[in-house]
Amino acid sequence: TCSLLHSPKGFPKLKNDTFLRAARGEQTEHTPVWCMRQAGRYLPEFRETRASQDFFATCRSPKLCCELTLQPLRRFPLDAAIIFSDILVVPQALGMEVVMVPGKGPTFTEPLKEVEDLLKLRQKVDVTAELGYVFQAITLTRHSLEGKVPLIGFSGAPWTLMSYMIEGGGSTTMAKAKSWLYRHPEASHRLLRLLADVIIDYLVGQVAAGAQALQLFESHAGHLGPELFQDFALPYIRDIAQAVKSKLKEEALPLVPMIIFAKDAHYALRDLAHAGYEVVGLDWTIRPQEARAQIGKDVTLQGNLDPCALYAPKEKIGELVKKMLESFGTQRYIANLGHGLYPDMNPEHVGAFVEAVHAHSRHINKH
Repeated sequence: TCSLLHSPKGFPKLKNDTFLRAARGEQTEHTPVWCMRQAGRYLPEFRETRASQDFFATCRSPKLCCELTLQPLRRFPLDAAIIFSDILVVPQALGMEVVMVPGKGPTFTEPLKEVEDLLKLRQKVDVTAELGYVFQAITLTRHSLEGKVPLIGFSGAPWTLMSYMIEGGGSTTMAKAKSWLYRHPEASHRLLRLLADVIIDYLVGQVAAGAQALQLFESHAGHLGPELFQDFALPYIRDIAQAVKSKLKEEALPLVPMIIFAKDAHYALRDLAHAGYEVVGLDWTIRPQEARAQIGKDVTLQGNLDPCALYAPKEKIGELVKKMLESFGTQRYIANLGHGLYPDMNPEHVGAFVEAVHAHSRHINKH
């Protein structure tokens, strides 16, 4: 089904809108469920499709992105698809080179070392020119889904992208990136502003291309304490929600639900509840009841099963899901993991998770 590149017009009618209804706080018959990293290496067909290709070359192929996005939906009755891409396409759009090093992960050939290095970045980014391949992948996938489930678009948040651009890859302490926040606050804000502006245009472009919801990943929030988060992460998270919504209105595009996922940021849940997002995603380190108490009843929650729970026997997964649904309640809630799927996970266990969410939530709703 992925052979035709269509225009972002005349999309097939959506058959299962449970995920969108839950995101907007409307009643649902069952709790919708999807998994972060659901298109991924835990599927043998993913490894096969990706085998001969460089990772970022795959990201730049709309046809391959479409195929990888659809693979998990052929296996599991998921309630949403998320476009196959990577958060580091944004630093690439700013002119930085990122390569995927086997066994090490994404690596920047020339990370930002000094404040002067900011001058090397593109100060004005035409997202259609630099990231049009993502928009094409979204349009193609939205048609190829044939209205089965909604398609989620996403981006990394400014602080998370900044930390990669300075560290040059993953890091356990983020000491290089955090030292910028303490030593060069003005330059840090300049970089974060530049990133936020690109992200805003990028997310609006994803909706124009056919994305039906958007998720912002602040994956490295846990490296910041409350003060740094307040100064260097939250203002941009807020601004992105506000600016995306006003641009969608201006361009007469659909106002799609937005999800903020700030990993390990329990200290900021109250702030995130008022940051302008319809959904707050939670990692597995917080009790659902505590999150609900802090976030209130007007925002949908998403999460938060420990990904490692999927290593448990299938019946145990069912018990854990039931407990999670009882803690969150089945409404104003989207079931997910508290982070992404790991490459060595058994697809059957992923299936057991998805089916348990549907079965238990239907049962709870009836009784």
